[in-house]
Amino acid sequence: MAIPASRPNLNWRERAFLPAIVSGLFITWRHFVRYIFGRTKVTIQYPEQTRDADLPDYYRGTPALVKDEQGRIRCVACQLCEFICPPRAIKILPGEIPTDDRFAKVEKYPEEFDIDMIRCIYCGMCEEVCPEQAIFLRKDYVVTGFTREEMVHRKDKLLEIGGVMHGVVLKWNDKK
Repeated sequence: MAIPASRPNLNWRERAFLPAIVSGLFITWRHFVRYIFGRTKVTIQYPEQTRDADLPDYYRGTPALVKDEQGRIRCVACQLCEFICPPRAIKILPGEIPTDDRFAKVEKYPEEFDIDMIRCIYCGMCEEVCPEQAIFLRKDYVVTGFTREEMVHRKDKLLEIGGVMHGVVLKWNDKK
């Protein structure tokens, strides 16, 4: 059942939207005057000027994989980041570590680790769920490519972007 809504009676000025138009023009004029006297900057000249220093600490940018001090990948291919990713941008193909290896207790490593940057929404859930702190969102905001294939970051590109992370890695800890 529909409930009728009572509408107020408008006078002729309100029906002409004249006060709204005048207030909009006043705001535009105020911004124009501020710009003329240099109190407001409208744009930055992008290639020469960047906003890197103005980025807040909580800014989430490009995801990247990291290595430890010995150059080993921190990722254990647990696939938690793949499962929790809302747009399904992460694809992991786990591989087995040979049983005669010193680190056979780890069991898995990522043979393939792909992130589709077109699908990524930079939510940070992959970073939060990672038990080994292997994936991080950097402060990069420029992700470009000419084709869709260039926008899929493979494991080697993710490791190149990420670099080395110092600190305790549970994966390689002998006491674990």
